[in-house]
Amino acid sequence: MNTGVRRLRVTTPEGVEFSFRIASPVLRLGALMIDWALISAAWSLVALLLTPLQLISQDAGQGVMIVTFFVLSRGYDVVMDYSWRGQTVGKRVMRLRVVDARGLRLTFAQCVMRNLLRFIDCLPFAYAVGGIASLVSPRGQRLGDLAAGTIVVHEALEPAPDATVMGEQRYNSLRGQAALVARLRRESSPEEARAAWQSLARREQIEPAARRALYAEMAAHFRRRGQIPDALVDGLTDEQQVRNVVDVLYRERV
Repeated sequence: MNTGVRRLRVTTPEGVEFSFRIASPVLRLGALMIDWALISAAWSLVALLLTPLQLISQDAGQGVMIVTFFVLSRGYDVVMDYSWRGQTVGKRVMRLRVVDARGLRLTFAQCVMRNLLRFIDCLPFAYAVGGIASLVSPRGQRLGDLAAGTIVVHEALEPAPDATVMGEQRYNSLRGQAALVARLRRESSPEEARAAWQSLARREQIEPAARRALYAEMAAHFRRRGQIPDALVDGLTDEQQVRNVVDVLYRERV
């Protein structure tokens, strides 16, 4: 059985290719068990609070408990996937992340779709349908992932990037902007940060025209992510803006 050697390759319009490791079923099962342990613990407390409703009406009480469990279990996955950019507590522990199959930003609709279809993936028992689908799929997708256009990837530990790639960086207009830097780190995924660093490390390997287009796209992307004021980037080239972002994402990280 293949347990984690498949890879997802995404190529940008500029011809820059990025590779992601497809998460193995074993790692996904580990993340699922962690999340279900958390949901079960939370449900135990909620069920205890709802027990008095059964004294008023057993049918109504059971109905409320069924609906509440559905909202809790599915709501946990949807909210965590979206707010943590494709991660739940279990996925974060196992270093997994849900990503859009095209390399785009994960949307709320995708988070809802992939989690609502867990009911089908769970059939007939023990995630049999979803497990078989993920083993057969070249991208390790269960039915919910296929419908939502998502893939679960494994984020392997990587060494810190070579600081010399960013040059001396004697002046960086983003330094000292604590709130802005925190927002950049929160809103930028590890893949985006790594892609920016790799673009600097390989700049000489990219044709000048494609390089300018790539840095223009990246600079605009990070300005939106960090809500960077125009005053902080005024007079800077797109490449220098990317260097400044990589500097605060990596080198200043404690």
